[in-house]
Amino acid sequence: MRRLPVYLLLDTSGSMSGEPIEAVKNGVQMMLHSLRQNPQAIETAYVSIITFDSEAKQIVPLTDLASFQMVEIKAQSTTSLGAALGLLADKMELEITKTTTDQKGDWKPLTFIMTDGVPTDDWQVGFNKLKNVNKGLIVGCAAGQGADDSILKQITGSVVRLDNADSESISKFFQWVTASISTTSTKVEETGIDFVGLDQLPPPPSELVIVS
Repeated sequence: MRRLPVYLLLDTSGSMSGEPIEAVKNGVQMMLHSLRQNPQAIETAYVSIITFDSEAKQIVPLTDLASFQMVEIKAQSTTSLGAALGLLADKMELEITKTTTDQKGDWKPLTFIMTDGVPTDDWQVGFNKLKNVNKGLIVGCAAGQGADDSILKQITGSVVRLDNADSESISKFFQWVTASISTTSTKVEETGIDFVGLDQLPPPPSELVIVS
């Protein structure tokens, strides 16, 4: 079975404290619950979570949905997005099975980056590392007025914006992520073709504006 690797890069900096970080925790739990009901996703989707504040940490390695256990997260400190991109590159190299002459490797990964602020480290260092990896489709989400969608736009052409980083908006984002993973896991199995564009995902809800 070819796996669909899914990476969530979640901003856990101090500005996410309170309602936003609680909404992220609830969103992840809701996503897992929903995906476990989907026979295609539970076979195919493997999820990893990387958080970034003063440093980047992979708090859950790439794990099948049945075994996935969420780890407690709290909001603190700064926004090391560059470190998170570098760590993502390392984990993709390590965890994703490559296609060889003898075997079909995993599907191209699906990555969602959610941030409510501006990177406090040199994001381009991590991004340069990520460029050398077969990174699949990356979707950036700028949550709230403090987020800089122009930086996300440089990292990936696929960016959505939430006007508010409140619990309702963040919940809608995770519902869309869930639908995107479900759709992708079904379509790659049916068609045998990797997803490469935002236009292949379900249309986002009205709270999520696509940044063109």
